[in-house]
Amino acid sequence: MRRTLIVIDMQNDFIDGSLGTKEAEAIVDPVRNLIQEYKNRGDEVLYTRDTHGADYLQTNEGKHLPVEHCIKGTNGWKIADGIYADGCKIIDKPSFGYTGWDRYEFEDVCLIGLCTDICVVSNALIIKALYPEIRVAVDVRCTAGVTPESKVAALETMKMCQIELVGEE
Repeated sequence: MRRTLIVIDMQNDFIDGSLGTKEAEAIVDPVRNLIQEYKNRGDEVLYTRDTHGADYLQTNEGKHLPVEHCIKGTNGWKIADGIYADGCKIIDKPSFGYTGWDRYEFEDVCLIGLCTDICVVSNALIIKALYPEIRVAVDVRCTAGVTPESKVAALETMKMCQIELVGEE
């Protein structure tokens, strides 16, 4: 069975930049370790990168979250040092959830990254809807939310939608 690890938005702005949190900083080493574990087994690792333009504040998202972040080409947009594994695909996505997951042939998926309560939950639900018969999991130890409370709410939502939570805290 082919396993895929999807690393969601482990970008500087979400770790220690404009939208960073101490919880996001705390998952960097566990994320690196899990990526290495997948790579060592020869499994697939994919990355998403939240990607906005200079007009971000004029977009619908920017009007609801008026904090510039992940502007293409900036340091905040880059995947944090030591997170990217050479040779892996990076998907630039302009919104919370990537809508092109149907182009893949997933058999077993685990998602990690940021933010649990926005982009991780969005992508997990999209993948589960597209592939209802496969295992879709989220490694709780390798996620952080906007707040600890909103992370818990997102995890409960995913659990109710038959997304497996592994490494529960």
